[in-house]
Amino acid sequence: MAGSRLPRQLFFQGVAAVFMFAFASLYTQIPGLYGPEGILPARRTLRPQGKGRWPQLWETPTLLWETPLLGLDTAQGLELLSLLGTLLALGALLLHQLRHFLVYLLLWAAYLSAYQVGQVFLYFQWDSLLLETGFLALLVAPLRLPPRHKHAQGRLAGVLPHEDLPFWLVRWLLFRLMFASGVVKLTSRCPAWWGLTALTYHFETQCLPTPASWFAHHLPVWLHKLSVVATFLIEIAVPPLFFAPVRRLRLAAFYSQVLLQVLIIITGNYNFFNLLTLVLTTALLDDAHLAAESGNSRRKKTPSSFTFHQFSQWLKMVTLPTMWLGAASLAWELLTALWRWTQVRGWLQKFCAAVQLSVFGTATVALFTISLVPYSYMEPSTHGRLWTGAHRLFGTVEHLQLAHSYGLFRRMTGLGGRPEVVLEGSYDGHHWTEIEFMYKPGNVSRAPPIVAPHQPRLDWQMWFAALGPHTHSPWFTSLVLRLLQGKEPVIRLIQNHAARYPFHKQPPTYVRAQRYKYRFSKPGEQGQWWRRQWVEEFFPSVSLGDPTLDTLLGQFGLQDKSPPRARSSSSTLAQALRWMRKQLSPLEAPALLWGLLGTVVAIRVMQALLGPQSSPRAKEEKHRPAPSEDSVAASKQASPAPDVSSGSQTPRRKK
Repeated sequence: MAGSRLPRQLFFQGVAAVFMFAFASLYTQIPGLYGPEGILPARRTLRPQGKGRWPQLWETPTLLWETPLLGLDTAQGLELLSLLGTLLALGALLLHQLRHFLVYLLLWAAYLSAYQVGQVFLYFQWDSLLLETGFLALLVAPLRLPPRHKHAQGRLAGVLPHEDLPFWLVRWLLFRLMFASGVVKLTSRCPAWWGLTALTYHFETQCLPTPASWFAHHLPVWLHKLSVVATFLIEIAVPPLFFAPVRRLRLAAFYSQVLLQVLIIITGNYNFFNLLTLVLTTALLDDAHLAAESGNSRRKKTPSSFTFHQFSQWLKMVTLPTMWLGAASLAWELLTALWRWTQVRGWLQKFCAAVQLSVFGTATVALFTISLVPYSYMEPSTHGRLWTGAHRLFGTVEHLQLAHSYGLFRRMTGLGGRPEVVLEGSYDGHHWTEIEFMYKPGNVSRAPPIVAPHQPRLDWQMWFAALGPHTHSPWFTSLVLRLLQGKEPVIRLIQNHAARYPFHKQPPTYVRAQRYKYRFSKPGEQGQWWRRQWVEEFFPSVSLGDPTLDTLLGQFGLQDKSPPRARSSSSTLAQALRWMRKQLSPLEAPALLWGLLGTVVAIRVMQALLGPQSSPRAKEEKHRPAPSEDSVAASKQASPAPDVSSGSQTPRRKK
């Protein structure tokens, strides 16, 4: 039986790294997004409704309800959670002893708390994916602290019958994410995906391109089309292999997913999302593969084209069987766990193992059942035929963000050119100066930046706003108001260094926004990365007190009628948070996140160099393969145990 101890350890470290990046990235943006002078102040989202404490917490599960007890307002409480989350995730990444159930429970609870007040700036699919993965991590994580000594670790590793069950849910989550992402591209009826031309637009029109995007955009059209075919194969045809009984097929599926994610990382700034997906893919690995560093991949044939009706019939035919495939794989995991339980010796150990197996087995089955509801969204008839009990269970816990529907790049936007909103300010209403953002396209001569794993959430929402009228993005009116008021926290979201903001000495009297069509420059156009063409006015010219601005603020409920209380500013904790903010504010967010990564690498190198050296006897013991308790027990059976190595038992590693 291939072990999953190493994949699980990689999973714990990967989840901790993603939480660290997510919390640190969010921390740098809290004042401008959620502070009292931010675009969408967080305090507006937490207004007591006269309910009891526990009903209120169940309806809106966030620790920020308790911030007044600490003398903090909601935004300061959010800063505190982000800082503590960053430090706790950093600790779990570096220290084996912190990869514990309670640590991942705190990380999940902290991010769920932020999600509840994050509003539109935190409603991205990767935020939902991180919450779902984080909850699985606390189920996979051990309930007891790992033993200090390696000999004790060797005796205890892999003896708990239930430990592989929650880790199987990671593989199921990866399947749902990838399979749905491929299917929705076709169910959307997007002509670019059906015509295999999506990648001739994607690199240019994605939210935040990288410099490599320019070069990828100018690759031959035939290569773009071939890449689209490969994408469909990796996202639709390969995911069922995650449950294949043949180990080499699972490893081939793993490397195909890794290839896709690495190419996306190179050609696009998708914050921590691709790293999170890579963490999920380790559920396809096992100890033997990680130790031997062996594996293979395969190339598929190009499928023949078919109509949307034929695809709909195919999807209706396969959606329910994929659910049964997942159920069959889960059933095998349950049977394997039950067989392991029969090998446990001692009545007390057997009783404790039975209790744990019952609890974690029930939780695994419940989460699998819940996940079927959002998974079936992609095929309405299957969704309607789903067991009503699954719908009721999902509705009961939906607000806890335990399961989500996924579907990335559903439709290709910007087929006629990339829409881009450009803000402008003026003192007299006649001479206008463009307000350039740090990350999103603006100046045609500036190269696309590399910002991952940071997510500039305002820049991302500006991309979505450009796809429709400004009334579809109510927060944009609040952004215009804050720029007219000259609020520094919001200005720092646009330019971290005040000297680069054209109105840093005095706020503009007027602000407006124009919509442009941006396209990558052609090879040979030196000094330019973009070409652009004016399309229309996006937001009218307004000033403070303008009836148009006041009407829009009132229409969207953005008028601030509840100013923050001054009591929170005097607490010691609030002063400490302001001091920390002052120390870190000069750093740009990508530099801060890469600094954290550099710190982790440096500490790991020091640990490797200064760690205790193994004695000759210890080295000899290390190289001598020690039989696991499962294999010892199996060897004493009169008949051989089931051959799990060739079954669907794959080293499960949570993302």
